[in-house]
Amino acid sequence: MEREMVIVLDFGGQYNQLIARRVRECNVYCEVHPYNISMEKIKELQPKGIIFTGGPNSVYGEDSAVCGKEIFELGIPILGICYGSQLIAHLLGGSVTTAPVSEYGRTEVKVNTAAVLFQGVSETTVCWMSHTDYIEKAPEGFRITAHTPVCPVAGMECPEKGLYAVQFHPEVMHTVEGMTMLRNFVMDICGCSGSWKMDSFVETTIRTIREKVGNGKVLCALSGGVDSSVAAVLLAKAVGRQLTCVFVDHGLLRKNEGDEVEAVFGPEGPYDLNFIRVNAQERFYGRLAGITEPEQKRKIIGEEFIRVFEEEAKKIGAVDFLVQGTIYPDVIESGLGKSATIKSHHNVGGLPDYVDFKEIIEPLRMLFKDEVRKAGLELGIPAHLVFRQPFPGPGLGIRIIGEVTEEKVHIVQDADFIYREEIAKAGIDKALGQYFAALTNMRSVGVMGDERTYDYAIALRAVCTSDFMTADCAEIPWEVLSKAANRIVNEVKGVNRVLYDCTSKPPGTIEFE
Repeated sequence: MEREMVIVLDFGGQYNQLIARRVRECNVYCEVHPYNISMEKIKELQPKGIIFTGGPNSVYGEDSAVCGKEIFELGIPILGICYGSQLIAHLLGGSVTTAPVSEYGRTEVKVNTAAVLFQGVSETTVCWMSHTDYIEKAPEGFRITAHTPVCPVAGMECPEKGLYAVQFHPEVMHTVEGMTMLRNFVMDICGCSGSWKMDSFVETTIRTIREKVGNGKVLCALSGGVDSSVAAVLLAKAVGRQLTCVFVDHGLLRKNEGDEVEAVFGPEGPYDLNFIRVNAQERFYGRLAGITEPEQKRKIIGEEFIRVFEEEAKKIGAVDFLVQGTIYPDVIESGLGKSATIKSHHNVGGLPDYVDFKEIIEPLRMLFKDEVRKAGLELGIPAHLVFRQPFPGPGLGIRIIGEVTEEKVHIVQDADFIYREEIAKAGIDKALGQYFAALTNMRSVGVMGDERTYDYAIALRAVCTSDFMTADCAEIPWEVLSKAANRIVNEVKGVNRVLYDCTSKPPGTIEFE
């Protein structure tokens, strides 16, 4: 069966992969390509639809990202979003200028429900706006299909040419009926059947990796977390014994996790992998001594990871490829393209300038966390591994505020173990996106056994999220928090206070660092 595809052309917006993810939620395969992709390549891909993303520039500026007008002659339906909508108007003779009033955030938009893009959408719907420019006048042949009090062309269409545009972002969750709009474009306008599933991604990726690697040797950075585990099994199915998985126990793992990872992926586990465990706890503690700045800690841990891999690769001999479980939120937060850098992930922005491998393979780079889990299930990985709690590559090094010491690691390991145990006992673990304990750098006075104490405060964190790009603070039942707090104070030496972090993402990040 022919694979249907929609392609997203990236003009520098933050949400390019989120658009692709929404299309894949319609069970249609989607890839992101640069805005200056050649017409020959587009014809080769044979997409059933094209989506222009948002972008940070003005379409009439000197640094604007502009594609050729010949794209409109291909006969392929095109949807322009935000900057993409303005680009369509600009290239086809409309007028784009600085808006008298900029719009940001949730905005009520009036739409024409007779337009195909807005079928099934409320006449007044809440959408997410983010623009300083606007379409002042639609090009000839276009009909205005949506507007706000200050944005005369919030939507426009020219069905005869297969061109559609919206000033807002239908791909974000804040646009209440955005998925309906995108589904209308993908299914009704582009004529896709929605037959693509995650197993198609797995099959295609295995085939692509096999062709890329050939007879080469591959080293996989296995942390035991969800992402690296899925990447490891994916590579094992692609190249078998050409793969060696190196598990670095840097002493910053959760309680008992090193032994648990070895039990799953080691010689006694269910997978036919070459497995090496490197116990490098003292090495990492030494590098982190005296370091308090979180970004610096991330980079140190990331570089040390790579150096350990290089050393193990030399022992194996002639390793060509390094595999990492990078996923899309890692890429975005590390400042891919024109996105702002939020934090350097050890497997993206934390890489040193020089890496002694022919190439780095990141098979999950364009997937969100829930898509990674689906891929894991398709690969036959047990559900209890696929749905285990996410864990950052730098480990507890970033869940310890301030300097990392062996003593602090043991404190946060024990507190985190108790917290996770109480969450599981309460039966609320599967409803949470992520939950963990972190060690603050704050010490305060307490009283235990009629004696004064001066010990650390533990911060508990729990969020609800599906894609890990945004997250809401979870409302944990008080009896669960209370029991966890009492156990932590009583059972963990060095702690006399427990706090709960009520911050959502944004403005915070999911991790506590």
